[in-house]
Amino acid sequence: MKPAQFEYHAPTSTLEAVTLLKNHVDEAKVIAGGQSLVPMLALRIARFEHLIDLNRIEELRGIRLEGDTLVVGALTRQSSAEHSELVARHVPLLHRALPKIGHFQIRNRGTIGGSIAHADPASELPCVALCLGATMTLVGPNGSRTVDASDFFISIWQSSAEPDEILSHVAFPVATGTSGFAIEEFALRAGDFAIAGVSCAVTLDSDRRVARASIAFMGMGPTPLRAHEAESALVGTRADAVDCAATARLAVEATTPGDDVHASAAYRTRIAASLAATALRRALEEADNA
Repeated sequence: MKPAQFEYHAPTSTLEAVTLLKNHVDEAKVIAGGQSLVPMLALRIARFEHLIDLNRIEELRGIRLEGDTLVVGALTRQSSAEHSELVARHVPLLHRALPKIGHFQIRNRGTIGGSIAHADPASELPCVALCLGATMTLVGPNGSRTVDASDFFISIWQSSAEPDEILSHVAFPVATGTSGFAIEEFALRAGDFAIAGVSCAVTLDSDRRVARASIAFMGMGPTPLRAHEAESALVGTRADAVDCAATARLAVEATTPGDDVHASAAYRTRIAASLAATALRRALEEADNA
């Protein structure tokens, strides 16, 4: 199939893009990499009167270190971030997640901000953003505002961005101290969306006890989900004394998987518990050896 007819716009600044979006707010959609939007348009799952292409806006690109955060422009290609030394050094979890996204052709075109703004609960980047406590900066007619990842994802394909706002950049906290990270997922084929997945981040104190922990799931509900009860249970426990399997079982209690043609909810829960145990063990080992 082919997309329904639309009017194409190619702004060269964020202000111009926001103005276009404001003027056509009920009939417009922004496009970044287009790796999710274009198939939906082609199948006519979605249709818009106006398409606003952000790719000529250079100010939305780039990766830079700002104090204790790594700021990634929304239009930064996933492949650019994947091969960035700044990402590898300062946000290891993001570095490890990027190669798991689709295939290299997808990552050559797909963008960091596009994936996060699309808010697909089975995607890697929303899960990583939630796990690390990233913040998203949104720009609209009334200026900019910052939203925590915990408040950004509302439902499947739905974020807290207003219809006339554009995601300009994402700020990821820089890894510090004795920290460890891991991401695990299971898909039917390499490059497919995950049936279930999990990312973990832990930080140990000077006594090798867990000072902070984060466990986030993908594909286990209408949004990426944090396992707050399991995270709290980890705090204060020595890294070498954590029962990863028991913690993983507790963690999946925070999820709300559904049945579909790919897997039942029960199967997803079993897979997610196994993945969480593996990811937690690897993150703890990395932190303990740091």
